[in-house]
Amino acid sequence: MAALEGQLRARLNERARLHRTRQRRVSQGRCGPAMELSEGSQLCFASNDYLGLAGHPAIAAATVSALEKFGTGAGASHLISGHHRTHAELEEALAEFTGRPRALLFGSGYAANMGTINALLERGDLLLQDSLNHASLIDGGLLSPAHSKRYRHADVSSAERQLEAHQNHDRITLLATDGLFSMDGDCAPLIELAQLCERRGAALMVDDAHGFGVFGESGGGLVEELGLSAEQVPVLIGTLGKSFGSYGAFVAGSETLIESLIQFSRSYIYTTAQPPALAAASLAALQLVRSEGWRREHLKELVAYFRSAAAQLNLPLMESQSSIQPLLIGDEAELMAIDSGLRARGLWVGAIRPPTVAQGSARLRVTLTAAHSHEDVDRLLEALAQLGVGRLEPGLD
Repeated sequence: MAALEGQLRARLNERARLHRTRQRRVSQGRCGPAMELSEGSQLCFASNDYLGLAGHPAIAAATVSALEKFGTGAGASHLISGHHRTHAELEEALAEFTGRPRALLFGSGYAANMGTINALLERGDLLLQDSLNHASLIDGGLLSPAHSKRYRHADVSSAERQLEAHQNHDRITLLATDGLFSMDGDCAPLIELAQLCERRGAALMVDDAHGFGVFGESGGGLVEELGLSAEQVPVLIGTLGKSFGSYGAFVAGSETLIESLIQFSRSYIYTTAQPPALAAASLAALQLVRSEGWRREHLKELVAYFRSAAAQLNLPLMESQSSIQPLLIGDEAELMAIDSGLRARGLWVGAIRPPTVAQGSARLRVTLTAAHSHEDVDRLLEALAQLGVGRLEPGLD
């Protein structure tokens, strides 16, 4: 035990020396722009609640009603006795919403990505991934018996070279990518990747966790926005805990795909089903996503407003047109000084450091939501200007 404690303490000390210690902050109210924390009220630009639905009264009411009817837990995995009528209704609604024959619920996006990769691929198959994919996709590849390779971020030519070098046409080839990249805020070149997969006989898997609900005329995500069909994107992943303001995730695809996941996906088979009340919450959220398109329009306008004003202040914007607006700082100590200055001004922005992002690319990850106002954005911009962000001056207060 002493040896274990000593080794773990050494790792923690090294992380602290590099300014990479992660800390949890305790919120005390509903998710929204105005967050109540133990240290006081903060205006939050760190949430993935992109449409501002996490605190919506209609979703809360649907959850409470389902809790009163069905209780707090599912009691077992989906394949034992935990598959409830509300789960089935949500799966049917998500299949219809995404234009696919079937959908399958998972407990989280992490579980969906891990379980899908490991259910579909065997030894001798090929998994090809974008180098900046989410950790759940990367970890799925690490645990898969398939041959796993990565291509340069958003580089279709790099992906094609990897296919030419490693693809076995007698085996499954799965090309997996984020739709909207969570740390850079840019989008994958899905049209070109779909064309590449069609030429090479590969299957395209898109994790649209951060685009689902935000993009598309009805909120169907980046795949809907770009007009890609179920044949072009046969494996579609979406989450319910971001734009939908609920919890869980799903995979949408063909009858054969979903049945294969039911039979072979370990993260689906060997875990308790989510509470039926959360499925009811997601059903209520789906109705709002479809009917309240103004949320997407307001968010789109807010992104343009932020970028225009940030450019005038010479803030270190990255190439993102999405609700994720990273400001590249680079130095980790400088980032944490800025973070401290923002907190002192009642502002909460994600301070992202390695190993989440590459060495030398520490950043503020500003996330805008439909619940933010122009006044909220102005307050953030004023604070960033006061702290000297963009002027490359040391010694922030």
